[in-house]
Amino acid sequence: MKQLVTSAIVLSRTDYGEADRILSVITPTYGKLTLMAKGVRRIKSKLAGGIELFSVSEITFIKGRGEVGTLVSTRLIKHYERIVTNLDRTMLGYELIKRLHKATEDEPEEAYFTLMKNTFEALNDPEVDMTLIKMWFLMQLLRIGGHMPNLRSDTAGALLVVDGRYEFSYDQATFALHPEGHFSAHHIKFLRLAFGGTIPAALQQVQGVTQLVKDITPLVATMAGSYIRH
Repeated sequence: MKQLVTSAIVLSRTDYGEADRILSVITPTYGKLTLMAKGVRRIKSKLAGGIELFSVSEITFIKGRGEVGTLVSTRLIKHYERIVTNLDRTMLGYELIKRLHKATEDEPEEAYFTLMKNTFEALNDPEVDMTLIKMWFLMQLLRIGGHMPNLRSDTAGALLVVDGRYEFSYDQATFALHPEGHFSAHHIKFLRLAFGGTIPAALQQVQGVTQLVKDITPLVATMAGSYIRH
């Protein structure tokens, strides 16, 4: 049978039998795959080094006749080792891997692989705030899933203005002009940057980022709870 090669990120690992594992991996080329890694739990297995969590690997596999294919070989490309030196970052990493796994039950596009890779990059940098990383991650899941809020015009159809104050309408996923609104142009500009894909390390440099993240996180979390499978 034809052997296929792709980059991959492991989303889950389940022990099977005496020495095997069933893996769920996400790839930029073939979407999400379920693969049998035969003998991987044996001490001398050549597969083990390329299926670590918090890593990007190159894998060779054969598609199965059913849902489960066979892992043939692995080669580690990059392991984000600093994530696992911090318990809080490790636990957040597990949480975000799980969120992406559940959000991609259907055939996922390449953007999900890129999102997971960029998330590892952010978690691996101790200077990037974890609350920012989690908020950004959820924003990208919303964006890729087609659930971005309207960041150009308000509920009346008028363009958002620099000196305006706004509240957010969850029903319409749009800001509504309000004289005592919780959101300003500064919040909206930050939302545009984050939803646009600006990576967390760059967002960290925005003036007032700590307060912006504090203000925006409830909005993002509420939208994620409504639109992202969890």
